[in-house]
Amino acid sequence: MLDSSLREWLRAHADALDDGSREAACIVPRLAEAGLFRVGVPAAWGGLGGDTADALRHVAAVAEESLTAAFVFWGQRAFIEYLLHSPNDALRDELLGPLLAGTLGGATGLSNAMKFLSGIEELSVSAERVGTRFRLRGRLPWVTNLRKEGFVVALAVDHGSDEPPSIFAVPQRALGLSRTPDLDLVAMRASDTAALELEGVELDARWQLHAEAPRFLRGVRPAFLSLQCALAIGLARTALRHASEQAGSGRDVLAPLLATCERDLTITERELALGLEGERFTNAPATLFALRLRLTEIALGAVQLELEARGGKAYLRQRCGGFARRWREASFLSVVTPSAVQLRSELARHGARETP
Repeated sequence: MLDSSLREWLRAHADALDDGSREAACIVPRLAEAGLFRVGVPAAWGGLGGDTADALRHVAAVAEESLTAAFVFWGQRAFIEYLLHSPNDALRDELLGPLLAGTLGGATGLSNAMKFLSGIEELSVSAERVGTRFRLRGRLPWVTNLRKEGFVVALAVDHGSDEPPSIFAVPQRALGLSRTPDLDLVAMRASDTAALELEGVELDARWQLHAEAPRFLRGVRPAFLSLQCALAIGLARTALRHASEQAGSGRDVLAPLLATCERDLTITERELALGLEGERFTNAPATLFALRLRLTEIALGAVQLELEARGGKAYLRQRCGGFARRWREASFLSVVTPSAVQLRSELARHGARETP
């Protein structure tokens, strides 16, 4: 799946990317060099062909070694997916090449928009028309892959009662756009995660990804969430592998628990792959919500089993084998949008509506 040199690089730098002692600037170019951003992109547009399921498998493979790198990969690849779904051919032609080559960072600022689509919160960015242009104001409190070397961010804007919300791509160079210093995260610190402030950012229609945000969001949500699922899949695989290696003397009791967790992971991966075929996740999003939540729980369970298999060694810095990082990474899966609580709320809402 990954070439050996990339896998070795990720493994060697995983802890440094997590604690921030290695700069985030190296991640996107390294993944681009391996051609990972081109997976699932049509060959006619500079990609390697394939589909979202192929991209998912590559994100999971990166997550096996470093969730920080995989999270950045997810952000870049999600923005690329937005361009693939946009009717704005000119903007796609302008941005896709640099994104695939890794010379431009793609930031998915649509977490707020996904919550809006589910009725959880209002849009945090508004737009007013100024002649033929749009003036944007608002704040996005948490956006990843805001590369200091250059980025473009996707966000949804509220146009008021006159027209539906729309989706814009906002370039780093836009006047009125400011990036805060990196957020003081407890883990995954080399992910270029910060807040964005928009104070009178003026853009014309050529930066509009889609004129109807709800329609666009429903179309990209399967990829948005499925590629997030890959984070949990990769982390669970690695934790289970380490747990199996550590289990043994005095810990044979863990064998059936490991087998159950591995079986659950395999079954859920298969269901995810089947759901990506056709329009199932578009027409029945609750199915994908349930899979995303289940994979988070599987990853958390896998890391817990690794802890039990390692025992006291898990608390010794020189002997934990990266466990402390995986413990922090696993906790992130529960809070990244949509969080576990938001997923449970959505499932309850869909269940109440869909149950006869």
